[in-house]
Amino acid sequence: MTRTRNPLWQTLVTLRGNPRACVWTEPLWGLSMALVLPYLSVFMLALGVHDAQIGLIASVGMVSQVVFGFAGGIITDRLGRRWTTAVFDVIAWVIPCVIWAFAQNFWFFLAAALVNGATQVTSNSWDCLMVEDAERSQLTRIYSLVRVAADCSALFAPIAAILVAQLGLEPAVRLLFVNAAIVMLAKVIWLYRWSRETRRGEIRMAQTRGESIWRLLGGYRAALGLLLRSRGALLALAIAALVAAVTLVNGTFWQVVVSAHLHVPDALLPFFPMVRSLLSMLFLFTLIPRLSTGVDLKAATLWGFGVYLAGQVVLVFIPAASGAADARTYALLGVCLLLDSFGAGMVFMLSESLVALHVDEAERSRVMALQRTVIMLAAAPFGWISGWLSGMDRTWPFLLTSGLLVLGLVLTAARWVPHHDVEAKPTARASESA
Repeated sequence: MTRTRNPLWQTLVTLRGNPRACVWTEPLWGLSMALVLPYLSVFMLALGVHDAQIGLIASVGMVSQVVFGFAGGIITDRLGRRWTTAVFDVIAWVIPCVIWAFAQNFWFFLAAALVNGATQVTSNSWDCLMVEDAERSQLTRIYSLVRVAADCSALFAPIAAILVAQLGLEPAVRLLFVNAAIVMLAKVIWLYRWSRETRRGEIRMAQTRGESIWRLLGGYRAALGLLLRSRGALLALAIAALVAAVTLVNGTFWQVVVSAHLHVPDALLPFFPMVRSLLSMLFLFTLIPRLSTGVDLKAATLWGFGVYLAGQVVLVFIPAASGAADARTYALLGVCLLLDSFGAGMVFMLSESLVALHVDEAERSRVMALQRTVIMLAAAPFGWISGWLSGMDRTWPFLLTSGLLVLGLVLTAARWVPHHDVEAKPTARASESA
């Protein structure tokens, strides 16, 4: 009896074309943004930005993403997936990194957040570049690989920890932002050279050539109709919005609660994302594929929300030591990381996959731009709300995320809509297991 190769490994080595280019360049994120983003909130605190202002910056950034996200479909169709990704990756990441590197006060961070909102344009174009020429049966595995590639940043976390320990928080973070700008620019160039324009992208570029901006904006009406008529797309949209809100709060305040409430030293902060990433990679190569390769993804989604919820509840109830963090604090944080790594990895992969599976292929860029706009609008208030809550009690933002995850469980259980590839999946799965 022949042993079946791990499906995620098989997908990784057999990827070709744009999916290969997008997945294989993602580890550069670990050598750039992932090294420094865990320090961004505590860096702001060190420069005198208080909790409510940090939350406001997060919300303003989300509003900026809404504006850019709405325009993302038009820009992606007009310039093409490949060129849009290159140009707006520079705008969304290289330029903000330079601003962050020289930041002095609240206004620098606010400006960087406004420019960083352009990430929604490149998120749309990058998604289209990656999936439009890919086989639909591979989408969940491709998004799993994207998550794994991002989690490879765990391997480089000690670099940031050593720099902070040797240089101090502020100079080390400034140096890391300069490094991030350089590496992200290299990533942009590499992806552009490895990829090519998609077939759908060439069609949309030809169709939109010479069209006025107002006429292209009018095309959103038809895309909105497609979105509103699809129960599956609306469910995927709701799930993605909840995941985005939870991700926003965790990305902004997880390090704050660990540093300021649980008294974990700053030099140790990068090791928590490192452990989470390593565990997430382990789950993505072992348990998660087993739970997400069935005929329907409902059970997998319920598992993702439920385990993520458990991790957030554990974080809320970790007692703060009177002085420095003690052994009990680190043990409970380990349990939290174990649950979060599985839950966050599962819901990230599923939320992205469900949106891609339910979208109308002919209008992918505009429908996905609308979806991203709605997602950002729904998530935007939670940055300010969580900042306000954190100002009163550093654990309260995670009571908020717990409530959002409970809502995700209820929506999935009560309103689930199978995607239209469900009937074809058993045959595909049987052939893979042969």
